Amino acid sequence: MDDMQKLLSALAEVKDDVDFAAETALVEDGLIDSLDLTRILMALDDAFGVHIPSGEIEPENFNSAQAMLELVRRYQQ
Repeated sequence: MDDMQKLLSALAEVKDDVDFAAETALVEDGLIDSLDLTRILMALDDAFGVHIPSGEIEPENFNSAQAMLELVRRYQQ
């Protein structure tokens, strides 16, 4: 399973009624809220073993699965 599939699987467990693969404005369009973001941060930690600092919790980092994957990769290194 590649990293994107792993991410999409983790995100589907957080909120299964959102098409994370297709959406590009998850936060801006209100598809995910602050509680969802908290759950997403925990899912990223579980799936990838990364801790995302609170300073990185910005809409642009969570508006799409691609943005989240780029965030994860920054903290994997």
